[in-house]
Amino acid sequence: MKKFILVVCLLSMSVFAGGIKLLDANATDIVYKMPLKKYPDFLCEAKLENGKTIQFISVKSMLQVYFHQEYFLKHKMIDAKIKDIFIQDYLNKTKKDAKRSIFVFGSHVVGPHGDDLIPFKDRYSAKLFKIKYGGTKIMSFDEITLGLIKYLDM
Repeated sequence: MKKFILVVCLLSMSVFAGGIKLLDANATDIVYKMPLKKYPDFLCEAKLENGKTIQFISVKSMLQVYFHQEYFLKHKMIDAKIKDIFIQDYLNKTKKDAKRSIFVFGSHVVGPHGDDLIPFKDRYSAKLFKIKYGGTKIMSFDEITLGLIKYLDM
């Protein structure tokens, strides 16, 4: 039991290097128009096909754009299609490919714009989080649907 508590304490610390660094101190999220610097724990980013990087306030915001790229291109909110997407693990703040990450749905942790998917580098970290903060489901990226993102945004 002592080992488990030690692991939870270590994973709860947010001092680890390697997370997503804010690129522009004055930037706002393109979906929710909220300042990125106010919510560094939830930062996500996308690399565009033209080499640019855009950042988002949360997983939900990033996936809104990812699932609706044509809309955001048409309205000139992004200037190229998304090539890669990244999250930072909620517990240790390490950056990881979102498509290879694990997410917790329905926890007690609320994102900057309400209900959100909480991202993790692996299933073990998600399970530790779920013990402390609850959650309805642990899911892989492939299980996330446009319908779920719309539900989270209600």
